[in-house]
Amino acid sequence: MAAAASSSASPLLLPSGPRGASSRAWLPSGGGGRAFIRGGNTRAPCCCRAAAGGSAAQCGGADDDNGGVVTRRGVFGAVVLGAALDAVAGGLPPEEKPKLCDAACEAELENLPMVTTESGLQYKDIKVGQGPSPPIGFQVAANCIAMVPNGQIFDSSLEKGQPYIFRVGAGQVIKGLDEGILSMKVGGLRRLYIPGQLAFPKGLTSAPGRPRVAPSSPVVFDVNLLFVPGLDDDE
Repeated sequence: MAAAASSSASPLLLPSGPRGASSRAWLPSGGGGRAFIRGGNTRAPCCCRAAAGGSAAQCGGADDDNGGVVTRRGVFGAVVLGAALDAVAGGLPPEEKPKLCDAACEAELENLPMVTTESGLQYKDIKVGQGPSPPIGFQVAANCIAMVPNGQIFDSSLEKGQPYIFRVGAGQVIKGLDEGILSMKVGGLRRLYIPGQLAFPKGLTSAPGRPRVAPSSPVVFDVNLLFVPGLDDDE
């Protein structure tokens, strides 16, 4: 459940607030300063609207804002998809997706204590951060890998090349992610085991390279809390 392109492309982020509302966040730039990212007035993709109460049937081709006009980007996407299907048909191994927890990390997880909260959320801290915890209503920047219980990834900020930015405790993401990130510290890495009642009530439809998430089914998130704009700036 961000700013700029991440907010309009992730099934994690639920639409909130009136159209045209603006949210702002700072991201570290490569030159040592801060890059300004503006978001909140982008249209939520179909998967987000379905998760928030719509349906896949209502979406139809709604993710295409060009009114059905064929664009060069659409043609390029079709070519890339065709090439990927050809690779699978040719017996090539599927491309390995970037992860926050590698094989060594997965082995270590077996020995880490599980914490269970009153809501039913469970989590394991792979790495405890040394920075501040985000207060309710503050924006956070975090890398998130979202998976179904068998480990198949259905959303990843690493694949998009940009962390997700959202306000914690404001209903901008699913309840399990909201609760799980509030008790983290900046720099921490945590695996969340989110029960169905804290996940996607309407589910998420499948897409090329993305498994279906059944309504109110459990999901697993790996979350790396990068920074809290405002709190980090004061340190």
